[in-house]
Amino acid sequence: MANIQTLDPSTSPLAYYGWELRRQREAANLKQGQLGAIIFCTGSLIGQIETARKVPTRDFSERLDAALGTGGLFSRLIGLVLRSQLPTWFQAYAEMESRATYISTYQSQMVYGLLQTEEYARAVLATGMPEDLDGLLAARMERQRILKREQPPLAWVILDEAVLSRPIGGRRVMRSQLARLLECISHRWMRIQVLPFSAGEHASLAGSFNLLRFESDPDLVYTEDVISGHMTADPETIREASLRYAHLQGAVLSVEESAALISRVMEERYGAGTGNEELVVA
Repeated sequence: MANIQTLDPSTSPLAYYGWELRRQREAANLKQGQLGAIIFCTGSLIGQIETARKVPTRDFSERLDAALGTGGLFSRLIGLVLRSQLPTWFQAYAEMESRATYISTYQSQMVYGLLQTEEYARAVLATGMPEDLDGLLAARMERQRILKREQPPLAWVILDEAVLSRPIGGRRVMRSQLARLLECISHRWMRIQVLPFSAGEHASLAGSFNLLRFESDPDLVYTEDVISGHMTADPETIREASLRYAHLQGAVLSVEESAALISRVMEERYGAGTGNEELVVA
């Protein structure tokens, strides 16, 4: 990694952020330790971010703007920085997801990324053994900001019952994650339903997929394999995916029944005194 004297701000959003941080800090006549004291972090962290060795967070960026009087500069940059931390093959999808007005998703293995708690997301992302887990985690949490907009996308989430039973991250993490789902169910712009084991064979045994709809752009279907993701606007593919999703909708539990099942699993499998907290990840 280049040192601060040779850091090229044109190489990446992260490098530009670090270069701009150093420029703004020096313009304010502050040393790294002094700025760190003002925004409640170490001077070492300031140095790591200035040399693009550490990915900043949105909270860090907001505190920088307040301390340096930059008019929201770093708060605007952080979205670009965090999106750049996503896998290259995923960045185009994340951009389209952020613009969607309607999201339909079926998830067979895990909770949909936009609904994951930070601890659950960390456990999921760690299975890929990434070089920068913290950067990936921050990027996933940043994606969830679309749900906090004044007008968030309408979302229809179907979760296989297996998602509730797979103890990702341990009992405490799962209990918190299922509590998040119960909280999200109450949002008027979101519908969460469970596809029960009793449904047997169903229209998407091949796996998870997402359907995105937009105000003016063509619909998209997104799927993933073990290595990367695939996005298409092919009309025949859209038609087939929509048909399969309609069949899934006909097999799921009602919203009320789904909430009751989630609540029951949360208490019976992940309530106090139900087993060991720590789980070994293969």
